[in-house]
Amino acid sequence: MNNILSICQEAADMTAASRPDDLFNQNVQHNAIFLSVAKSELDSLMRFGDWQALVKQGAFYTASGKRFYSFDETAGDFYALIHNTIYVKDSKEKVIGALNAEDWMRQKYVDCGGNDICFKIDHNGFRFLKVPPAGVKIVFMYRSNAVCVDAKTFEPKSVLSKNTDVPIFDAYLVKLGIIWRFLKRSGMDYEEEYNEYQKELKKKFGLETAPKDIRLAGFGDENDGNKAVKIVLKGC
Repeated sequence: MNNILSICQEAADMTAASRPDDLFNQNVQHNAIFLSVAKSELDSLMRFGDWQALVKQGAFYTASGKRFYSFDETAGDFYALIHNTIYVKDSKEKVIGALNAEDWMRQKYVDCGGNDICFKIDHNGFRFLKVPPAGVKIVFMYRSNAVCVDAKTFEPKSVLSKNTDVPIFDAYLVKLGIIWRFLKRSGMDYEEEYNEYQKELKKKFGLETAPKDIRLAGFGDENDGNKAVKIVLKGC
């Protein structure tokens, strides 16, 4: 695995710049510059879209009398909600309600028929229109804010803190991004490098984009009497 220091050193070789030897030694200017452009590149990639490596499942159980659950409370590494992936499970892990992309775009209220569970996305969290019963599991998919992992523990991290940190994204793509950003930062022409980066970015994102969601509403086990309940969507 290529760590962030080795990627920056390869980028330096491609731009005829001095190789950084310690990105976190801020007393050396070229170290500081490479760390700055590396952070900018990883943050830009994280915000670009729903890469498979960033798509995670979050879940929480409703508590008695509580109506609002923030995204930060339910997922510590939360960056963005993937809107068409919210569904509801009962105490036996049976799916009792689901939402698809088309319905989400038309409506913002979600109602799981027969279960009296109704919520909307409001102020960076889930706000229930009625106080839900305790112990209901709400499951959702979201984009993590991670940009790298620790080389030893593989723990996802939202910011670079070690030379040995490994970017979550493709190393070659990260290197191309660092190269054009370094050239721009240094006041040099970067058009050719930027165009090459954009081509690689589109190619990689096309391969890594999160898989399509599966429609769950209306399906269940006919034999156990616990069918999935189709969502009823209320108009705004």
